[in-house]
Amino acid sequence: MPKVGMEPVRRQQLIDATIESVAELGLQGTTINSISKKAGLSSGIISHYFGGKQGLIEATVRYLLTSLKQALMNQVTPQTSPEQRLMFIVEANFSRIQQQSNNTKTWLSFWAHSMHDVQLHRLQNVNSKRLFSNLLSSFKQLMSDSDANLAAELSAAMIDGLWLRAVLSKSDQDQFEHCEQLAKDYIRSLIKQYGA
Repeated sequence: MPKVGMEPVRRQQLIDATIESVAELGLQGTTINSISKKAGLSSGIISHYFGGKQGLIEATVRYLLTSLKQALMNQVTPQTSPEQRLMFIVEANFSRIQQQSNNTKTWLSFWAHSMHDVQLHRLQNVNSKRLFSNLLSSFKQLMSDSDANLAAELSAAMIDGLWLRAVLSKSDQDQFEHCEQLAKDYIRSLIKQYGA
């Protein structure tokens, strides 16, 4: 009989092990056995908690998405101005957790695999729409709706593009910070160009 209160601990152990395994072996090479070995748990527990590898992969992606959302929510207050909120959005996307090697490799594997997997594609759409919606909400307070829509679209592409370039070039923290600053400068330029 499982110990009471252990489910959240075991779930997180398995998610952490999945991130490690995907970073080391890629999504295709990651198996139930590689995950359970890294977690130090039996492979049967994956089916028990997640219904199998696919359920665990989806839970891992949700964990990364939640971490990204939490990085933003931890900074925003009711007094946060629209421009500050835009800067916080950039900071969340370039936060330490988004720079960690295992996480960056997992994101890249997830993005590549989402083109072939309906559930992962759905989660990628959630991620893209959330970034766009967050940006749009703040831009709408600074400019017309049509300009805000364009600014949000351009900013989302810039954030994703700069993050991707930093990851693919195996950048160090200084380069990530430089990319973060470029994204912030770009957003400020859009505010200056389109702002009321």
